[in-house]
Amino acid sequence: MTKFLLALFLIINFSYAQEPKKVIARQGQVSFFSYTSVENIKAENNQVLSIINLEDGSIAISMLMNTFVFEKALMKEHFNESYIESDIYPKATFEGNILGFDAALEGEQTKIIKGIFSMHGVTKELEIKTKIEKSQGKYILSGTFETLVKYYNINIPPLLAGNIAKSISINFRFEYQPYEN
Repeated sequence: MTKFLLALFLIINFSYAQEPKKVIARQGQVSFFSYTSVENIKAENNQVLSIINLEDGSIAISMLMNTFVFEKALMKEHFNESYIESDIYPKATFEGNILGFDAALEGEQTKIIKGIFSMHGVTKELEIKTKIEKSQGKYILSGTFETLVKYYNINIPPLLAGNIAKSISINFRFEYQPYEN
């Protein structure tokens, strides 16, 4: 009976000690910045969802475009109605893989995330250099990349072309917790 209880104890402890297979960030942060001589445009979205499969390094991200927060209400209105057209294209998504990702490695690693990004009805392949930090079973992914407005068929009226930068700087930060499905 003692051997049985010991074996049962070890099995229960082993199953709880296993690393999760997936981690999730329910309030990831994505921001963008556009510099022009007329006016800088900055927006933040703190409601971005992301999940990583730790076994194969696959990653998925989804964000609603109308949840970006701007300094000025008029900027948000123009962004959603005139440029992103969030009523027609309500979200942006990314699906890809973290190349050479070692989920067991504690500390910091820099990796390339390669995948498909879809926004405003356009799908493009992206490669993004990303810092990954692991501490006590939690993961943080962060990075910055540049993209061009013209890649996503965003129409800017000629009269306003000086107010909108051609290149946009995008920052992201995701804090992941174990995901139980």
